[in-house]
Amino acid sequence: MEIGNNAGNAHHLRRNSTIQHGHNVLFKLPNGEVRSIKVEKDSTLSLGRVGSFFANELIGQPYGLSHEIHDKKLKRLPPRATQDIEETDATNELINDGDFVQPLTVAEIEDMKKSGIHASEIIKTQIEQHANYSLKTEYSKEKYKQRKEAKYSKCFEVIEPTIYGVCDYWFKKDHHRIRDIRTDTLSQMLNLANVRPGGKYIIVDEASGLVVSAVLDRLGGKCRIISINDSDSPPAYPVLNLMNYDKKALASVLSTLNWATAQEDHVPVHAPLDPTPGCVYSERQRARLDKRKAVSDALMKTRSELFTGGFDGLLIASDYDPFQIVEALSPYLAGSASIVVQSQFLQPLADLQAHMRQTPRYLAPSITEGWLRRYQVLPGRTHPTMNTSGSGGFLLHAIKVCVQIFLP
Repeated sequence: MEIGNNAGNAHHLRRNSTIQHGHNVLFKLPNGEVRSIKVEKDSTLSLGRVGSFFANELIGQPYGLSHEIHDKKLKRLPPRATQDIEETDATNELINDGDFVQPLTVAEIEDMKKSGIHASEIIKTQIEQHANYSLKTEYSKEKYKQRKEAKYSKCFEVIEPTIYGVCDYWFKKDHHRIRDIRTDTLSQMLNLANVRPGGKYIIVDEASGLVVSAVLDRLGGKCRIISINDSDSPPAYPVLNLMNYDKKALASVLSTLNWATAQEDHVPVHAPLDPTPGCVYSERQRARLDKRKAVSDALMKTRSELFTGGFDGLLIASDYDPFQIVEALSPYLAGSASIVVQSQFLQPLADLQAHMRQTPRYLAPSITEGWLRRYQVLPGRTHPTMNTSGSGGFLLHAIKVCVQIFLP
C-alpha cells in the first residue's frame, strides 16, 4: 500500500534536534518578542537591539538553548533555575516610584554600555542606587530585574519548532493569516478529526498551512494528505516552512490540487508532453519536457487517489461556503470519517449545521467555541493575565455515515 511506502520515509519528516543550514529558526528575545530568521551559512544574523552574530556559531547547536552575544560570537548560558517566591503579606501600595528614585541618568547608562560593561553589572548598579528597591516585595523585585534585562540583556533563546511554538508565534504575529486559530483550537481540530498514524486526510487549508503542518507534526509523516486550494501551483505555506521538513520526504506524503482539478468532470489542459517526431531537442528542452511530464503524471495520480476515496477525515479552514466544500468532498470520505470545519464567525457554521441536520449522511453535527485564559499563579497573587485573546474561532464537528437504501 502507498501508506506503507510513506511510512518508510517518515523518519525524514521528524524535526531535527540541531540547527542546520537553511533552517527557519525562532528566536525569543529578552523582552518576550519572537522573531523568525532563516539561518544561512557564512552569514550574519541581526536581532536588532540585542545585537548580531555569525550564523556559523549557531549551526549544529541544539534547539532550546539560551545564548549570549559577545563580539558577534555566542556564549551558551546554563539553564535558568526556577526560584521559589516566598509568601509574604507585604504590598507595594505605599511605594512611590517618582522621577528621583533612580539617580542613574540615561546618559550615564549609555556610557556604561559603550564602555563594554556587562548588562548584569548595569542592572546591579541600578538596583544599588534605587531608593525604594528594598521596600518592594520579592516578586516585585524579580519583575523589576526582568524589565531591566529586557532593556539591556544580550541574551536570546532558540525555540524548538514544535507546532505549539509555531502556532503561538503566528497567532501573536498576525492572527488573521491563520484565521484566529489558537493553540487550543488547533488541538481540538486534531482531536475531533481523530487524526492518527496511517490515516488519509483531505485538508482545505487557508490558514497559511497551519492545519497541514499540525497533521504532519502529529503523524510524523505516517499518513497521506491531499490539500485542496484555489491556486494553480502548490501554495507556499509559510507556517510549513518553519517546521523545516525535508522537501523530498514531504512530497511523498503531501499532494495538492486546486478546485478545478478536484472536479471529476474536469479535463486538465497540458502543454505538449512528448517530443514532436522529427524535431531535434537540446538537453535543456528535453529536461523541461521530462519535468512537465512528471508534474502531469503526479497530478493525474493525485486526482485518481482522491476520486478513489476512502479518506479518514476532512479538515476545513476556509472563507468559502463550508456547505459547498463539505458537499463536494464528503463523497470521498470513508464511513465514520470525521468532518471538522473551522470558522472565525458563528453564523457560517450555524447555517452548515442546519443543512447537515437535513441530510441523512451526516451524523450529530455540533458547534463548539474554544476558551483559553492564562493565569498568574503565585501565593496570594493568583489572577488572570491582563491581556488575552477574545476567541480562537468556532468549530463544527460531524461524522460521515454511509446511507444505504433498501428496496422492498
